[in-house]
Amino acid sequence: MDWSMSLLGFASGLLISMATAPVGVSGAVFLLPVQVSVLGVPSPAVTPTNLLYNVVAGPGALLRYWRAGRLGGPLTRLLIAGTLPGVVLGALIRVFAVPGPRVFRLLVAALLLPLGLWLGLRTVRPAPARDPRPPSPRVTRTLALLVGVVGGIYGIGGGSLLGPVLVGRGTAVVTVAPAALATTFVTSIVGAATYALLALTTTGDVAPAWLLGLSCGAGGLLGGYLGAHLQPRLPETALRLLLAALATGVGSLYAVQTLG
Repeated sequence: MDWSMSLLGFASGLLISMATAPVGVSGAVFLLPVQVSVLGVPSPAVTPTNLLYNVVAGPGALLRYWRAGRLGGPLTRLLIAGTLPGVVLGALIRVFAVPGPRVFRLLVAALLLPLGLWLGLRTVRPAPARDPRPPSPRVTRTLALLVGVVGGIYGIGGGSLLGPVLVGRGTAVVTVAPAALATTFVTSIVGAATYALLALTTTGDVAPAWLLGLSCGAGGLLGGYLGAHLQPRLPETALRLLLAALATGVGSLYAVQTLG
């Protein structure tokens, strides 16, 4: 990979993470089609490359949230407890079962497109009844497990899936964002390590594209810090609409790719 591709990876990571960090999304779900369609990362190496991006990019936003005193708490522990076993299982499925990208795109589109539209509608036109209660710890842990499996298979951080669900169920964005990003960071370390071990015992493109992952991650490191810095300056309504727009945009993108 030449320097121009590294620069493109850096710029992609910077712009994506700066827009997504305020709502707890690492940006890996946006980076995935860029890596496949523009940067030409082969499958399944794109998954560990995305996980490597999360590992490098994560500390930027997390440092900012930690300085603001908003990192940690029971939600973070619940999400990590669910996603850690899920990401290992997802990595095993990815290497040995190799689900096709069409299935992934269809799954993401079917989940995020209606979820984003619903969250946006609830934000613009709140329901007259009482606000919904956040999901129970058991439901949250189960959701995190499922998201961990999907993240292990396709290398997305999970915040793009967890965020809209938790916010739509009544949890504030300022609470969800640090927890989702911390979960993404921890599970990405475990996921990347799992792929590194699998690369020693299996054939094919299982190891990450190291230089590209580091380049994208370096951009994400800076962009995530800037995005987390902007979050306190944005009202809750704006954050909810941003999260709804990201969910709807990703869902629409993958729906078009699936039908195209």
